[in-house]
Amino acid sequence: MEKIYQQALLYDFYGELLTEHQRSIYEDAVCNDLSLGEIAQDRGISRQGVHDLIRRCDKILQGYEAKLQLVKKFMDDRDKVEKIISLANEPEPGQYAERLQEIHDVAKQLRQELY
Repeated sequence: MEKIYQQALLYDFYGELLTEHQRSIYEDAVCNDLSLGEIAQDRGISRQGVHDLIRRCDKILQGYEAKLQLVKKFMDDRDKVEKIISLANEPEPGQYAERLQEIHDVAKQLRQELY
């Protein structure tokens, strides 16, 4: 499941950089959960051809991520937002000032990364 999630994220961020043919087949495999056999039959190509194209697309998308790191930045920012939400949830009495400071610190980190 983790691999599919990672593939979907990479596709969401960098899929438009693939050719139309690559995008179409990769989307069928990753997003539409079609089997290699189903894709091959629909396209009139071999199952091995579909497999090779998906592996090539994986490499291309991972290469973009290695250079641009947009998915990593997105995941880091998402984690910071989740931390802010967690800190804002009903603090114990006497912890308000401490929690507010932590929320402020995390929000400040996010702002610095965005600008």
